[in-house]
Order: sequence, then C-alpha cells, then structure tokens
Amino acid sequence: MAEQRSEADAILEAKGICLQFATRAGTACVLNDMGLVCRSGEVMGLVGESGSGKTVLAGVLLNHIRRPGKIVSGQVLFEGQDLLKLSASELQPIRGRQIAIIVSNARIALNPLIGVGGQIANIYSSHFDVSKKEAREVALEAIKATGINDPAARYNALPHELSGGMVKRIIIAAALVLEPKLLIADEPTSGLDVTIQAQVLDSMAELIGQKKTVSTVLMTRDLGIIAQYCTHVVVTYAGQVVEEAPVQRFFDGPAHPYSILLLASASLNPERGLAVAQIGAPPSKYNLPNGCLFYERCRIPGERCRFERPPLVEVEPGHLVRCWEKDGRL
Repeated sequence: MAEQRSEADAILEAKGICLQFATRAGTACVLNDMGLVCRSGEVMGLVGESGSGKTVLAGVLLNHIRRPGKIVSGQVLFEGQDLLKLSASELQPIRGRQIAIIVSNARIALNPLIGVGGQIANIYSSHFDVSKKEAREVALEAIKATGINDPAARYNALPHELSGGMVKRIIIAAALVLEPKLLIADEPTSGLDVTIQAQVLDSMAELIGQKKTVSTVLMTRDLGIIAQYCTHVVVTYAGQVVEEAPVQRFFDGPAHPYSILLLASASLNPERGLAVAQIGAPPSKYNLPNGCLFYERCRIPGERCRFERPPLVEVEPGHLVRCWEKDGRL
C-alpha cells in the first residue's frame, strides 16, 4: 500500500530555497530551488555526494548563513512559522530548544577549555531555571543515555581527552538534552571507523526512538546509513532535490538517473559511500546550465533536458522525481 504523507503533520517545510555566495570568481549558486518536508516523528535521510548542498542546507534550516552567503528566495516553515523572517533574538528560543543540530566536526562545536559535562549542563541551564546541581544531574543522565560508561568520570574531561566516538556521543547528548522537536544531524559519524559509526548511530537512533516526538533530518553520503536508520529519503544533486521516496520504495526501484548511479556506485564501494567521480563532475556552481542540472552526466538525456529544467513531480503516491523522462513529457 502507498505511504500517505499529509501536509498537515509537517513539522518542517522548506520551499524554493535559493542560496548564493558572492566570491571573487563570481556568484556561486549553491542551492537551487531546494525544498523538503519533514513530518512529525519521521527520520528523513538527505543523501548526496560532497558538494550537493547538504551542509549549507543545514545552516539555512536554522537561518544561520554568514556572509558572503545570501538566501535569495524561499521559505523555511517550522510549525508554520517562517524562520527566514525572524530576527536573531526571535530565533534564540528556537535554536537548540526546539531545533537542535549535530555538526559533522564535533570537536569544533565544543569549548576546548571546559569539561564536556559542564558544557551540557550550561546548555540546559541556559533554557531552564534550575540549580547547578540539577543541571549537573540532567547532564550526567544525558551522557549516560548515549552509552558512555561511568559518566561521572567523563563529566570534567576536556574534549581533547576523549576519543572521536565519545565526542560524537557528547554532541548527541548536548543536542537532545533539551528534548527538541526537530534534530538536524549533518554527517554525525564522519571521521569514525565503521564499527564506531554503527555504535554511535545505534545510540542516537535509540534515544530518538525513546523521545518519540523528535523528527530528524539525517544528512549523509552513506546509503547504508539511509537504508538502516531512515524512514524516508531525499536525494540531492547540485543544490536540488532530484528524488524523494519512502526508503524501501527507493531501494526497490530508484527512478532518477542520478539515484540509479548512486546505488550502483555504493554497491561497488566497500565502505558504502558515494563514489561517482567516474561518471563526470557536477555542473559548475558559477555557470549552471539552463536545462537539467544532471544533463551532462545523464545516460538517457533528451532534447528538452538540455534547455528546460524539469520540475519535481509525483510519479506515484509518495514518490517524487525531477526528470522529464519520468514525467512522461520528454
């Protein structure tokens, strides 16, 4: 039976996001009509090769883009409120408290001079009127919940004194300690070996499952992570969504030519990552083509694809594809 995903239960909806960076080399168009919908309790996987726009999208979703980046158009609706129209002071109670993020470089996100437990306690006490003792107890419980043994012994440890896997768990604890409604995880296991990756992801998935109210946008280049931990998948290419589908349906039958290449590439890669360099490079962000952004790498291009960009259309209930051939109007 086709999956039904109503608009009414959407907790996050990004529409028509266009993001540009003004550089000496010219204007780089990084996001091009990007959009996604994450619904309550959903674990959405956002997958694409390096440079496809995942990390900058994470910044856009929090309305946290620094110069020379500029959001040219679009909306980011969180529970119906457009975050792109809010000031920094209006965003303050939303960031962290309602929307939390796990960054790819965990050590950079931590203060190197403060114990990791104290940093989690500070996050909690900055949003709730609690004593230092209460904040410490909450932080200890949050650390324990990620699977770190003897959290009291790790509480005062500085970030550099912990392994990469432990630092990732600390970041997960810090992100979830406020019980946000939405979690954005940008490459949460980058830099870890496969065994530690699985342990960290298992811990994160278990914590999210316990909360039940946390919706998640998981950004990764690893299709194995998408298959194991996500309920829905969004495939990005050159700053666009090219395919969106329930996970099982996607792996059973990807529709976009890029998605097909990704799956073929991942099956040949022992580390399950994306290795698609052999099929050419993405278009230059400084000189995007007028037509389909995947035209030069596509194995089934049509004449219309060269001159006109395809829209994202629903080819079957819950399955969207940006391709003229799949649209039936090639």
